[in-house]
Amino acid sequence: MPHVTPDEFREHGHALIDRVAEYLETVEDRPVVPEIEPGAVRAMLPEHPPTQPESWDDVMADVERVVLPTITHWQHPGWFAYFPANTTYSSILGELLSAGLGVQGMSWITSPACTEIETLMLDWMQELLELPEAFRSTSRWGGGVIQGSASEATLVAILAARWRATGGDVNADGDTSLLTAYTTSQAHSSVEKGLRIAGIGTDRIRVVEHDETFAMRPAAFRDAVNADTKAGFRPFFVCSTHGTTSSMAFDPTSAIADICRVNDIWLHVDGAMSGIAALAPEHRWVNEGLEHADSYCTNPHKWMGVNFDCTLYWTTDRAALLGALSILPEYLRSAAAESGAAIDYRDWQIPLGRRFRALKLWFTIRLDGVASVQDRIRRDISLTQELAEWVAGDERFDIVAPHPLNLLCLRAAGDDLDETNERTDTLIDRINSLGKAHVTRTVLGGRSVLRVSIGARTTEREHVIALWAQLRGLIS
Repeated sequence: MPHVTPDEFREHGHALIDRVAEYLETVEDRPVVPEIEPGAVRAMLPEHPPTQPESWDDVMADVERVVLPTITHWQHPGWFAYFPANTTYSSILGELLSAGLGVQGMSWITSPACTEIETLMLDWMQELLELPEAFRSTSRWGGGVIQGSASEATLVAILAARWRATGGDVNADGDTSLLTAYTTSQAHSSVEKGLRIAGIGTDRIRVVEHDETFAMRPAAFRDAVNADTKAGFRPFFVCSTHGTTSSMAFDPTSAIADICRVNDIWLHVDGAMSGIAALAPEHRWVNEGLEHADSYCTNPHKWMGVNFDCTLYWTTDRAALLGALSILPEYLRSAAAESGAAIDYRDWQIPLGRRFRALKLWFTIRLDGVASVQDRIRRDISLTQELAEWVAGDERFDIVAPHPLNLLCLRAAGDDLDETNERTDTLIDRINSLGKAHVTRTVLGGRSVLRVSIGARTTEREHVIALWAQLRGLIS
């Protein structure tokens, strides 16, 4: 029997919620990234498990001594690295309820509410983002599902595309030798990883040339497809990115779609971070071309404030999705699914099991409202544009990529290919060593670049001002 009693669960649960709230309210007081060496955390804990249950007080003492000082604080207002990974109190409450209910939502019959609320949430988000009607669950072949990450969504899209391109034969013979896929060097690494998992080796992945804004060149894509077709290959998948990780470049999806239509190529659009901007009507330009997509994903667990993990994946071809992923042993059969009246989401994802992730999205939309997220999006974009004006007015810096949303890419002026990247790299190291803010490095056009991603829930104008003061004070 569990050692923790219901009364102790209530007592400890109340205390833990208080501690989480206190942490989030005071996270700014901590260094953004801990200064520790690999192995240091393990060395702070016993090498062997306890032989008897330990007290709540002892466990929490180790949380304070070991965990909190050694985590990277993604909720910190000085978090300008990678991308935002926001959480909100409403989302945490939804996650808590999901954990408490302990639902295994692999099929409709294993939890009708888990399935149907998830379907509704994907339809709500389709409406709120103003996505094509073909993505709704009520359309003939469309529908959506919550995946764990954009990486999983990309893999699912690849598998559906592979099934369609081979007429389903790949399920029997596993032959992918003639299939070719397309992306740019700016696309997320999960594209190549997903293709590898799906049996598409790197010699069948075409890295399409990008332009000076780091967006795919449609003419280069067309040339690559034509060359492969002429050589006897079967072009089957392309990933168009709406907001690349390195520079937030937007691939020209409509032009890419024209080539896909002629050659029957699956068009997947990755809007993992930037897609959520469409919650604000003035930024629905981020959806341009989605009416032509076979699949699309975006992440509420970044900018929207729904804690990880919550990726929304839609498709207009659920037949290909189910063809690729549906396996039905006798013990999973149900009359509801076989009649077509219910969705079994286990067939829309890689794993069998699934949590009740829709609850945290449902709670966030209902308790916080969409207006609060719209305000956050507008604030972050405004702060980014203001920072860009400051940087553009200082001759010691160069802006190296378009910045339509909440990512600014800059570098030390004159730190070009004729010299080294030393000044830019040193600036990044100096900023991060102070512990007040954290930025990340990328490479664009062979040059080191400092990325400033403004999107943490707690970031205000004062924190961007402080970052700019550090940049100006530290540049050599």
